[in-house]
Amino acid sequence: MTRGKRTQAADLQVRLLREGIIESQHQVQAVLCDNRGRTLSVAGNDETASFIRSSLKPFQALAVTGSGTLERFNLTDRDLSIICSSHKGKLEQVRQVFNILWRSDVDPSALQCPVPEGKKSPLEHNCSGKHAGMLAVCQQRNFPLNTYLQRNHPIQRLILGKMAELLRMPAEEFIAVHDDCGAPTYLLQLRQMASLYAQLSSGDNLDMERIVRAMTHHPNMVAGGGEFDTELMRLSEGELVSKSGAEGIQCIGRVGEGLGLAIKAMDGSKRAKDAVAIHLLQQIGWITPSVSESLTETYMTLSGYKRLDVVGELSML
Repeated sequence: MTRGKRTQAADLQVRLLREGIIESQHQVQAVLCDNRGRTLSVAGNDETASFIRSSLKPFQALAVTGSGTLERFNLTDRDLSIICSSHKGKLEQVRQVFNILWRSDVDPSALQCPVPEGKKSPLEHNCSGKHAGMLAVCQQRNFPLNTYLQRNHPIQRLILGKMAELLRMPAEEFIAVHDDCGAPTYLLQLRQMASLYAQLSSGDNLDMERIVRAMTHHPNMVAGGGEFDTELMRLSEGELVSKSGAEGIQCIGRVGEGLGLAIKAMDGSKRAKDAVAIHLLQQIGWITPSVSESLTETYMTLSGYKRLDVVGELSML
């Protein structure tokens, strides 16, 4: 999985400025790849490894699009978008998760994601859509429902097989751990994350193309109003597909161009990865000045006294 570390360029620095004076700093790395897995530019090291966390969800959804599950249970793009989501537990989002289970004839009690603090049901967990999608595939394929989170379960082997195919590496070489919701996630290099999103957005695969269409057409399902993924996809009007992950992970694909961007805030900071995403999307020309201004106002201007500033650029190899 590793080729020996090599530093390509300086890390990006995100500075919190309070009335123009530096108060805090974050270190961030980023990689731009094409859909052939080639690193085009980097800040930091393209082989830096981290858990992909919820940025994996569109690829876990490939088990749904590639198994006939959508057709079998007459699921829609709204259903597919909530399967890819880290949602906020809003009523319309919870109802969409329930719709998947209802159409698949799976009782909500089969969900094994936790009940969020202060909530009443696992349907309200931000990963419930992903879990509902896994259960729908299990119902379609007659896989056991009660063990679907185990790493050797057929649904997890199916997902891992898709990952192995996309990254062109043996399934047994992947390092898997349990995410906070109980489902497996994987340790990947930043260049591998970027390559996955380049492939997702390339338009070369019908299953991935449908996932992208679902996410970009229904961005409110993917996160929720005010969340970075939702606002970026809404403002870019289908040109970008975006999915964040916990601990400072952000992945973005340029739809139709086969280019993917992966970002990791080394201290896990959400505000740092959002700021770097805006900064780099400006640099590589993926967003217009008006979109940049809107995102900057929302995610980099923190108050009348403090704002975020990014120092550094992606360096071409």
